[in-house]
Amino acid sequence: MKKIGILFGMENTFPQAFVDRVNSKQIKGIEAEFVSIDKVEQGKATDYAVIIDRISQDVPFYRAYLKNAALCGTAVINNPFWWSADEKFFNNALAVQMGVPVPKTVLLPSKERPVDTTESSFRNLKFPLDWEYIDKYIGFPAFMKPYAGGGWKSVYKLENKEEFEKSFAETNQLVMMLQEAIEFTAYFRCYWLGGRIKIMQYEPLNPHHLRYIQNPKPIEKKLLATMTKHLHTINEGLGYDFNTVEFAIKNDIPYAIDFGNPAPDADVNSVGEANFEWVVENAALLAIERAQSYKEGQTNLTWGKFMQQSVGGASVKAVTKPKPVAKAKPVAKSKPAVKSAPAKAAAKPKTVTKGKKK
Repeated sequence: MKKIGILFGMENTFPQAFVDRVNSKQIKGIEAEFVSIDKVEQGKATDYAVIIDRISQDVPFYRAYLKNAALCGTAVINNPFWWSADEKFFNNALAVQMGVPVPKTVLLPSKERPVDTTESSFRNLKFPLDWEYIDKYIGFPAFMKPYAGGGWKSVYKLENKEEFEKSFAETNQLVMMLQEAIEFTAYFRCYWLGGRIKIMQYEPLNPHHLRYIQNPKPIEKKLLATMTKHLHTINEGLGYDFNTVEFAIKNDIPYAIDFGNPAPDADVNSVGEANFEWVVENAALLAIERAQSYKEGQTNLTWGKFMQQSVGGASVKAVTKPKPVAKAKPVAKSKPAVKSAPAKAAAKPKTVTKGKKK
């Protein structure tokens, strides 16, 4: 029996729906359940061929558990080694090298020195920084946010240098990045599940439960093709199995805003019934595929192209193309991927960049 587990925290709707959907397909030799942990012994395998991780970004104990499980062969979605080393500033830097448009961004040292450091710890850092260059390069309005984090925590929209100085003084020991604000005429949030894509029209300035646009029009073909290409580039480059990517559209160019989410929002109350159905169905299919391809005693993780190239072509392989699931019983069909269109350009462009979703 190949078991699929889901590890989760406070969310209520997705975990049960995911387990029910996997089990409803009645695939011989595969079953799903909530992960159950009563001990964690070093170097010892778990009972799970696959684990969907929805919480370890917030719980270090779970993160260590998953790394141990992955070491012993469990296919963890998403790869706990990669996202533990991953952060926003690196993602942006890699996107630049991969040819995906992103907002201009600079990294800032923390306003206060980290605990157990002194002035001598920063003898390689010039004071003051080249603020004249930074101000000219980024401009205002701008956004300032932690280089690693999410959930809109410690995110500031800044209209001028005075607001920056006031807000920066509040960031204490956080390492921040200053980012160009993209004036957008349309915005999209896109799910990625092992190569399956759903592109949704999205309004990030609306209340949380109203952000997904209902009954959208089709997306213009050229824009759809460009976003689809960028989705493959980003997720295959980073090695994410389960991710969301957000695009802000400016002058018909999609700028990637937020594209490294260890546990993307999948709650029915925020994403809506149709999107929720798509996520549940395709997460179930992805997990089943990974269980079917599971090799006992081997590494079963997804590694992105960046890591594959970095280790000189070692035998690691990104799992990005969906494969058919064997002997799956029919279930209620989910709605096809939304082919939504950008809303008509508003009279006054909006601006946004945001943090990583928790």
